[in-house]
Amino acid sequence: MTTMEKLTGIFRMVFDNEDIALRPETTANDVDGWDSLAHVNLILAVEKGFGIRFSQKELLTFKNVGDLVRSIESKTG
Repeated sequence: MTTMEKLTGIFRMVFDNEDIALRPETTANDVDGWDSLAHVNLILAVEKGFGIRFSQKELLTFKNVGDLVRSIESKTG
């Protein structure tokens, strides 16, 4: 399973929407319900799902799903 596939599953669980299809350019504006509270839940689910932790500084650099994927892959090798 690729990082994007696993991440898609996490997004679908957090947002309770099986129709979510992520692309590297996907942003919060593209996902119904992706507000600040959902963002916190999403980041926690991603950290748990991949067994990683993000620093506050890293979180501020994410502009889209592609940035998130690159960060996950840099942490998971």
